[in-house]
Amino acid sequence: MLAIFYIIILMKVLSHYRVIDHTADLGIEVFGQDPVSLFENAAEALFDLITDLNRIEPAESRTVLVCGQDWADLMVNWLRELLYMWSAEEKLLGEARLKKLEENRLSATLYLESYTPEKHVIKTEIKAVTYHQIRVWPSSSGWKAQIIFDT
Repeated sequence: MLAIFYIIILMKVLSHYRVIDHTADLGIEVFGQDPVSLFENAAEALFDLITDLNRIEPAESRTVLVCGQDWADLMVNWLRELLYMWSAEEKLLGEARLKKLEENRLSATLYLESYTPEKHVIKTEIKAVTYHQIRVWPSSSGWKAQIIFDT
């Protein structure tokens, strides 16, 4: 059983994020070569936690514009926008492609599929993206973000 846990953790690292220890909620650390890949990987991580990404077949696209005061605020607002699409509209994200990214705003094209209970298994219920311990920073190996979700 413990070996399966470590395989799951290894899979998370290979997919540009890893789950981190947090007492009450769910935390992740996301990695990217640059800010664009970091924000795209964070979107992927959010929906990988929610459902099996391999089962999503996007049937529609949508352009979004998100603003924030700095990198951390922008990350929270970005993920909140995506989570809203899931919780309010039952849309699952297959892919996010950033078209433009600055420290205080981004525009992206989202590729979405409507949730179908017979097709999509929900793994984790994420209620909110929090500001608790939010961090977005450049590192020696690229860019990183730490994000805590309310579950």
